[in-house]
Amino acid sequence: MVSVTLLGTAQDGGVPQVGCECCSNLTQRYPVSLGLTDADGGKHLFEATRHLGEQLRLWGCTEVDSVFLTHAHIGHVDGLGLFGKETMAAKGVNLYCSKSMVELIERTPHWSNLLSEGVFIPRVASLYQLPGVTVEAIEVPHRAELSDMHAYLIKAEKTLLFLPDHDTWQETLRGHDLRAWLNHFEVDIALIDGTFYSSDELKHRDQSEVPHPPVEQTLQMIGERREGDGEIVFIHLNHTNPLCRDETPVTELGWKVGKEGMSFNLS
Repeated sequence: MVSVTLLGTAQDGGVPQVGCECCSNLTQRYPVSLGLTDADGGKHLFEATRHLGEQLRLWGCTEVDSVFLTHAHIGHVDGLGLFGKETMAAKGVNLYCSKSMVELIERTPHWSNLLSEGVFIPRVASLYQLPGVTVEAIEVPHRAELSDMHAYLIKAEKTLLFLPDHDTWQETLRGHDLRAWLNHFEVDIALIDGTFYSSDELKHRDQSEVPHPPVEQTLQMIGERREGDGEIVFIHLNHTNPLCRDETPVTELGWKVGKEGMSFNLS
């Protein structure tokens, strides 16, 4: 059986976020990550966060066959070093990511050692075949100061979209309707960027520095869930997001807010 498990649902800093007292009483959320179990029981991790140990325990495994990376922002990749000899001492783990991400790893000394020591084997393609499931990379616009950004379509009998980060729906959809875009890719389950609920959420900095489509805009675009619609699950929540405290603006429309351990069967 092919299945996906949510291992983290927060923005890069996690919840509670370091140095922030306002969210210290919130339920803990790990930085965003997914675990994919293929038809042969192989384990494939999406994103490598600093909470790798806790996330693998949540998933019930101690090692993985491959790692998929969406982009280079720190919360998505700062667990890569945990695969090295100082911790897991892994060998021959397939590393699926874009060409620009591999180039960044090659010129970053600590990470390049992971390649030279055979911890990771880089694999660059737009389509990856695993037992009973294919994974397709789709480039989407997001701050590209270090690398490009790719969402992933995980396809078995059902299709799951993993889109934790992007800048704006206008750029991502390129003039298409959101529902039509999801239907085009035959998405049954969409795990999408829910970083901020509103566009004025950050009180002490310019939110244009960290662009993400606000959840309230996404809800206006998608409306109430209709018969025949797939699931939409909001992930990558910032610690300021009121959905960390109250999910009803999403759930009353028939959609979901992601939780660690949430699982989706794709076959």
